[in-house]
Amino acid sequence: MSDRDSIQAIIWDFGGVFTTSPFEAFNRFEASRGLPRDFIRTVNSTNPDSNAWALFERAEIDARGFDRQYLEESTALGHPVRGADILPLLSGEFRPRMVVALRECKRHFKVGCITNNMPQGHGASMAASPERASHASDIMRYFDAIIESSKAGVRKPDPRIYLMMCERLGVAPQTCVYIDDLGINCKPAARLGMKAIKVVSEAQALADLAKITGLDFQRD
Repeated sequence: MSDRDSIQAIIWDFGGVFTTSPFEAFNRFEASRGLPRDFIRTVNSTNPDSNAWALFERAEIDARGFDRQYLEESTALGHPVRGADILPLLSGEFRPRMVVALRECKRHFKVGCITNNMPQGHGASMAASPERASHASDIMRYFDAIIESSKAGVRKPDPRIYLMMCERLGVAPQTCVYIDDLGINCKPAARLGMKAIKVVSEAQALADLAKITGLDFQRD
């Protein structure tokens, strides 16, 4: 049996997959402020289950609380940065070829989206500007199921959120492909039996997805 014969669902992350990675924006911000390179990622990965980032993505604090706690956490790590200054960096440029791939996958498989996002219109999948929000909504309508961390109260890499998606789609983990730009989020998917694709670049991710599914993503 080929990989394609065993696949029933393609599960996607949003930010860093359908949009460019915010890491580039983080690095530009760091350079402009004279901060160490990847300092923001260090703050975000310190105490990853209970830090401001995690609490905001689970909607356990509001934007004001995120701003205040992020400042405390970054200051403790040596460089004060307000959370309010980080939020605008999250919305990257949209990747049209990924949307083409999503549409093609939907013709053959169930498709779902698991996104760690911020409440109140913040973050890559719920962009603040009306134009970006409209574009994001246009992409979201293709999915058979969507799980947002800010609404579900659980976030990646907690294995429960992947199992929640499998339940909603009515599939077993072993029949799924999972696509994310963060290795830490791909690892639990792979441990559950999913075929995980880490997005390093758009071209690489589409090539990996084409190899697994046997689909052609060149059509418009």
